[in-house]
Amino acid sequence: MAAELHVELVAADRSVWSGEATLVIARTTSGDIGVMPGHQPLLGVLESGPVTIKTAEGTVVAAVHGGFISFADDKLSLLAEIAELADEIDVQRAERALERAKSEADAAAERRADVRLRAVAGH
Repeated sequence: MAAELHVELVAADRSVWSGEATLVIARTTSGDIGVMPGHQPLLGVLESGPVTIKTAEGTVVAAVHGGFISFADDKLSLLAEIAELADEIDVQRAERALERAKSEADAAAERRADVRLRAVAGH
């Protein structure tokens, strides 16, 4: 069994993060899932939520909005509609977006802003 798995986090418009990890935690339509080296092959649908990637150097957290997760042969692919690293998120902007979404009763925008803020908090 390998000590690490290769991870590719890709959004529709760019490659967000690529590297070696010891553990990846993501939310799927079936619930939260943790993937470690040697995990059984899987294919799932990603829910909006933070994705946590544990590496030898530390932890990478990203806000992911929809997409797919695939794992086989110690290679994990996270193909997201939208994804951004916690380091890239402007907290004040996300807080304003959350308040605006609440006042406009826009559930989808509220969910996106909430996921962004949870990713920053988890970082």
